[in-house]
Amino acid sequence: MSKQNKTNPELSLSIDFAVKDDRLPRWRIRRWVMRALTTAHADGLIGFNRMQLGMKIVGLSEGRKLNAAYRQKDYATNVLTFEYGVTPDGTACGDIVLCLPVLVKEAREQQKTVLAHAAHLTIHGTLHALGYDHLKPREAKHMEALETTMLAELGITDPYVLP
Repeated sequence: MSKQNKTNPELSLSIDFAVKDDRLPRWRIRRWVMRALTTAHADGLIGFNRMQLGMKIVGLSEGRKLNAAYRQKDYATNVLTFEYGVTPDGTACGDIVLCLPVLVKEAREQQKTVLAHAAHLTIHGTLHALGYDHLKPREAKHMEALETTMLAELGITDPYVLP
């Protein structure tokens, strides 16, 4: 793997809207992904200098099909992340799928704005695409701390403290 440089990582981001929502413009999603990249880059846990990321915003039917195909769960979930690793030149590669109807439902149930929840799920998915995980308590604590810090910088309250 190549050495990590001191500058901010480069981002190649492709966003596909299978379901449109005016609250989620490309510039906003890009801003959230870049926040996750620069924070993860500074954290240094994963060595990378650039990221190639695909994101798709889907409806319930496609969300359910993808979750069934890749996780053997017969329901739509809020976010699916596919991590492909870091290439020898330092490019982290991944894909994120956000299921908009699930995101909106959860935001309402958790008394959050759609934007705040979308920001959290985008940042969470981006960290997963970089190789972060939360299966072990120590990993979960580290990942949640990064997410909470990033969201606070965006003026969004801690997503792990529900009202």
